[in-house]
Amino acid sequence: MRFLKHIFNFYINSSIHVALAVFSLSWLTLIEFKISYDESILYFIFYASITGYNFVKFFEIAKFQHLSLSVWLKWIQIFSLICFVLMCYYALKIERNTLFYIFLFGIITFLYAIPFLPWRRFLNKNNNLRNISGLKVFLIALVWTGVTVYLPLINNNHVIGTEVVIISIQRFLLVIMLMLPFEIRDLQFDSIKLATIPQKLGVNGTKIMGTILGFIFFILEFFKNEVFLNQLLILLIFTFITLLFIIFSKEKQGKYYCAFWVEALPVLWLFLVLIFT
Repeated sequence: MRFLKHIFNFYINSSIHVALAVFSLSWLTLIEFKISYDESILYFIFYASITGYNFVKFFEIAKFQHLSLSVWLKWIQIFSLICFVLMCYYALKIERNTLFYIFLFGIITFLYAIPFLPWRRFLNKNNNLRNISGLKVFLIALVWTGVTVYLPLINNNHVIGTEVVIISIQRFLLVIMLMLPFEIRDLQFDSIKLATIPQKLGVNGTKIMGTILGFIFFILEFFKNEVFLNQLLILLIFTFITLLFIIFSKEKQGKYYCAFWVEALPVLWLFLVLIFT
């Protein structure tokens, strides 16, 4: 039992779970536009997500403790290196024009973790993008939208039209919604200088914001060129479950409330779509 718990914790801490969420949203984009399963771009996104997230999460730790890293962190570093190699392998198989956009998102990820800004001009002395006041959630939503909507479409030479813009707005709103339980959880730890959403609106205000975003997220479905009843029902169920997780979020929550259950919501959405369409 203890061994299984270690495996599960490694699954969470090594970013496999969050990478599955990104993978699921990317696959949903292909399904939405009736594009065949694109192994190269989907696998690239999966391994790039693990590599990028682990780089962001463990950069500071590894930088200062590289000589005395814990065993679990060393294993995650080895695993991340393997994922990086696989990411490079699939990068060779995707379209050349897609690589340009991947480079842009890679730069944002790099600057998200690496100090590069003159911190005296900002509210927080940690001079990277993640610590600029009020920016983190929207930056993550922007990158997730670009990676899960535009990369799969660009790699398949799909025209970027009105329908893509609508889905992009939906995806952007969804990622913000998924981030709100994390923001509420971290309220007790975040510096007041970060100006997070719960710090500005309070916990109840954050939940009201999430509910409004969920309503807009669902209503946008009616602005698409084609609206199907089964898709509406799936989206309604998914939106309702997501809002429940936002509403029941609190500062002191279970260890896996966000790290597993909230991050599993995109996987649930993909599962519903694959089963009922």
